[in-house]
Amino acid sequence: MQFIKGMDVSMIKELESYGASYYMDGQKKDLFHILRDCGTNMIRLRIWQDPYDEYGKPYGGGMNDLQTTIELAKRTVDSHMSYLLDFHYSDFWADPAKQVKPKTWKALKGVKLETAVYLHTVNTLKAMKNENLMPAMVQIGNEITKGFLWPDGHIDHPETMAMLLKAGIQGVREECPEAKIVLHLDFGTNNEQYRRWFDKIQPFHLDYDVIGMSYYPHWNGSIQLLLDNMNDMSSRYDKDVIVAETSIGYTTDTLGCTGIVFLEKEEQATGYPATMEGQERFLKDLYAAVRSVNNHRGIGIFYWEPAWLPIPDCKWANQNGCDYMKDQVESGNSMANQALFDAEGNANRALLNLKTM
Repeated sequence: MQFIKGMDVSMIKELESYGASYYMDGQKKDLFHILRDCGTNMIRLRIWQDPYDEYGKPYGGGMNDLQTTIELAKRTVDSHMSYLLDFHYSDFWADPAKQVKPKTWKALKGVKLETAVYLHTVNTLKAMKNENLMPAMVQIGNEITKGFLWPDGHIDHPETMAMLLKAGIQGVREECPEAKIVLHLDFGTNNEQYRRWFDKIQPFHLDYDVIGMSYYPHWNGSIQLLLDNMNDMSSRYDKDVIVAETSIGYTTDTLGCTGIVFLEKEEQATGYPATMEGQERFLKDLYAAVRSVNNHRGIGIFYWEPAWLPIPDCKWANQNGCDYMKDQVESGNSMANQALFDAEGNANRALLNLKTM
């Protein structure tokens, strides 16, 4: 399998609706063409079940429903790249702090909830297949460190969680048998967390291929700790490993956006200067580390939202989304200074030199 140089650009439809444009060598180009020309070979796309309120108004954050995902997958395939489909099994964001059941599944439990997971997976993949857009990889849940579809699939109920994961896996194996299946946790340097989680699911013999890890150096520590965990996980469980999400700032300037999560404190934690050169050096070091995983089990990296330009109105959630999630975190454009494009949409050095990594 070709080493994955991946990008998660799930926000792009909303970004473009706000006027985002992208440039390479001074020329305006389609984002997907720029990514491909710089060496990207796989795109990661999240999918939410019903990211709209009762009046049909979107929650924001990319509006990643089925139709949006089909549009983005088509742009990916037309640009001669493959893609990973990231099922959140939620109507909006899913991560270790929140794993909210889709609205229409609220009352479902047991076999009925498993069936809903299975049918959502199958029906989504059938829709992709009808468009000749089959994914190369599929994620069953997003950052499921504490489980998913709470409370039923919480990590404290490992058997229920495993049965729900099996339902999703079954749907993928039936509709998309060639796809690699990923199970994805956060905090990729926490070896104890990963051992504990994968030991818990071992008795259920889940049929998956890849262990996905989120790795943000400003929160998770050194690349060496990540490499140590990748080496241990890949040998202990006989699986390939991948960085499913990463990013780093090229500046600590907020670029006029609220909710920015990368500032001077985060810069100091990474050990890399928040400059174009520092961003490039980090990515080079990260690529070298993942390539060095024992027995070639490190298969690639996805950079998270490299195209999220400093457009203040393009936030991770609009007011509808904030109300739905009951989230107290400030809604804003939180990733603008970690993009692989500058504030004007010009490709950064780290992206332009991706082919050399």
